[in-house]
Amino acid sequence: MQSKIRRGIYWHYKGKRYEVLDVARHSESEEWLVVYRALYGDYGLWVRPVTLFLEPVATPEGEAPRFALEKAF
Repeated sequence: MQSKIRRGIYWHYKGKRYEVLDVARHSESEEWLVVYRALYGDYGLWVRPVTLFLEPVATPEGEAPRFALEKAF
């Protein structure tokens, strides 16, 4: 599943941009996590399970990807 995530710039469905740095494995659960950085504000570093990163979300316009790839590195 981690191979579905590419390094690059992504748009979050709420309109902010993020840079995906890599995927990592949780040391205890071995769950795959996406490591990404906000491209606004204090450029915070975040992790999110791959399954949640890839899942679609409901919006007023209909279903949309939570994160959409803008530019791959």
